[in-house]
Formats: sequence, C-alpha cells, structure tokens
Amino acid sequence: METTAKKFNPITWFIQYIKEARAEMTKVTWPSKQETTRYALVVVVLSLVIAGFFGGLDWLLTKGLEQLVEITSA
Repeated sequence: METTAKKFNPITWFIQYIKEARAEMTKVTWPSKQETTRYALVVVVLSLVIAGFFGGLDWLLTKGLEQLVEITSA
C-alpha cells in the first residue's frame, strides 16, 4: 500500500518558516525612535508609581499589624 501523503521534512519546513517570517516582518510598521523612547519612559514611570503604591500599602499594613499585635499582647 502506497500513501500519497508527503513526508515531513523539518529542514524544508524551517526554511519556509524563516521566509514567511521575513516577509511578515517587512509588513510591520515600526515605531520611531521618539515613540519608542516615549513608551519606554511611560513604562518606567508607571512601574515606579505602582511600586511606590504597593510599597506604601505594604508599609501601612505592616504598621497596622504591628499595632494589632501590640494591642492584643498587652
């Protein structure tokens, strides 16, 4: 019995994958250097704000728990 299905060739598949990926990369609209810098700055600032928020929240909860332990142990 002969099968008409093609045998899978990983090398041919990989080469075709690379060709298709390169073709898709030419269709991408890349951001300018100014846009990239602006977006990176937004990410850094928001990360610092969120870290500050959670750091402050952690500090408040720690102080509250310390007060609770002090009150209950007296």
